Amino acid sequence: MKTIFTHRYVASFLAAAALLLMTGCNTVSISSNQFIGGPIYAPTNPASVEILRTPPSRPHVRLGEVTAEPSSDSVSVQQIEAALQKAAAKMGANAVVIVYDRTQVTGAFINGPWYGRSIQETRGRVIIGVAIRYTGN
Repeated sequence: MKTIFTHRYVASFLAAAALLLMTGCNTVSISSNQFIGGPIYAPTNPASVEILRTPPSRPHVRLGEVTAEPSSDSVSVQQIEAALQKAAAKMGANAVVIVYDRTQVTGAFINGPWYGRSIQETRGRVIIGVAIRYTGN
């Protein structure tokens, strides 16, 4: 009985590790900030949220900012857009206007012994969008 449990445990661990290797490197970290004093809407369907590169000419209100940080360069544009859509939909947005898409310093780490340490920057892609909701006609 003990060996069956051990084999199942090892098999489960290997399956989880394989899944992590296949998907763990292709994630998008998302954060969102709803603007204070702005209108509050019910969540919308993420699939209906548009991704725009310029502000629309239609009347709209700004709901908040959504920031996406892909874990690596291998993360697809579709994954990034889906993450932005999902976060904006929680605010009740109809669209996300991309206002910033650059590689920047996202952190740092200290390397070396206490007497000769050096700081090395880590860089990553950061995408910032403004969640908007269309108003009027």
